[in-house]
Amino acid sequence: MTTFDSVYSTTLGFDKLFYNAETFFNNHDKYPHHNIVKVDDLTYKIELALAGFTKEDVSVDHIEGTLHVKGGKDEQDKVNYLHKGIGSRRFHKSFRLADTIEVKEATFNNGILIIELYNNLPIDKQPKHIKVN
Repeated sequence: MTTFDSVYSTTLGFDKLFYNAETFFNNHDKYPHHNIVKVDDLTYKIELALAGFTKEDVSVDHIEGTLHVKGGKDEQDKVNYLHKGIGSRRFHKSFRLADTIEVKEATFNNGILIIELYNNLPIDKQPKHIKVN
């Protein structure tokens, strides 16, 4: 029994909210390592460390509020590694995005995949500075 089973049995209409929370707390896969950067109040970046990959090895899809980043290399080279410390295994990393988040672009540079996001909030919902008189 998961920690959310008792919540599911006593609530109605919150299925998606609790599913998202359960998925968030049960997502333990650390590979590949990533950063989430807040550039300003409306702009964010997700940076994934993908040493050993090329941009052709990676795909980025935004489907129904979830950003999916997948990658992997076919180990067709018959390389005889004495030590293999650079991971190149297949991965699938997901990020839940708010309804107002737009994916602007994805770039791959020096082994880092950078996904730029913009929070397209209506003017009345955007943060504003209040001048004190």
